[in-house]
Amino acid sequence: MWLLALVLAYLIGSIPTAYVVGRYLYGFDIRRRGSGNVGATNTLRTMGTIPGLLVLGVDALKGVLAVLLGQALGGPVLVILAALMAIVGHNWSIFLEFQGGRGVATTAGALLAMAPLAVFWACLIWLAVVIFSRYISLGSIVAAAVAPFLVMYFHRPWPYVLFTFVAAALVIYRHRPNIKRLLAGTEHKLGERS
Repeated sequence: MWLLALVLAYLIGSIPTAYVVGRYLYGFDIRRRGSGNVGATNTLRTMGTIPGLLVLGVDALKGVLAVLLGQALGGPVLVILAALMAIVGHNWSIFLEFQGGRGVATTAGALLAMAPLAVFWACLIWLAVVIFSRYISLGSIVAAAVAPFLVMYFHRPWPYVLFTFVAAALVIYRHRPNIKRLLAGTEHKLGERS
């Protein structure tokens, strides 16, 4: 049952929302536009606000569904494993030859189901960084870095804390190209369209 849950969580995470929206609503492959990333930020830049919000919402829902699946079929350990599998699926989708996004929205969705107050404060921190810097990627990196400490502060179970450390590390790891561009001063700012 656990194996089935983990495979299903991976497949849920693997649904390439940005690719589907780009291909079937706009007629192009998002991997060939903008940053090439299959996520909400690149959707925002290449397709506009409404598609960007749609992708953000569906990608977050993938994380929520993985947590609910883990809760239905097991305890906290299965919850965090299912959530991680959804993030892995989003980042390395079987439907896109193991390409994918950065995992921010799917991670946020999973955390929303585990520690909503921590997500609330992480989102405020993300928003503050984005407003002052105009870099979405920097906001995501900072929010990911502080999220584990917020989860600890709100006294969530230790498996959730462990999950948040691992998920945050994955988010930061997947942002390596953005970090290089930030350091080089070539990262796109909010409002710049590709």
